[in-house]
Amino acid sequence: QVQLVQSGGGTVQAGGSLRLSCATSERIFSSYGLAWFRQAPGKEREFVAAITWSNSGYYAASVKGRFAISRDVANNTLYLQMNNLKPEDTAIYYCAADPGGSSRLERTYQHWGQGTEVTVSS
Repeated sequence: QVQLVQSGGGTVQAGGSLRLSCATSERIFSSYGLAWFRQAPGKEREFVAAITWSNSGYYAASVKGRFAISRDVANNTLYLQMNNLKPEDTAIYYCAADPGGSSRLERTYQHWGQGTEVTVSS
């Protein structure tokens, strides 16, 4: 059973920062593709960031330069550091994992975290 347990999130003013966490097992962490997606109210879920096997991150254009994806090998945890947050970043954020590797495509991912809410006030 694949479990992705998310934490972090909350409410912050525009320009502020938050860090999201996604904890999983060592097996998943070391061999699955990992990514973050988000779903804003009334919108479809969209890609935010993913991390490759070589620990390179790639991002949606809307967050590039403000968000950073990383992994903590010691703690089997995926992070999303979000800086200079904007009201349009308000959404429920999800981590995702798939044995086939990382991708920008939502349909790639078999396993999802429970979601964590991020609200950015203006």
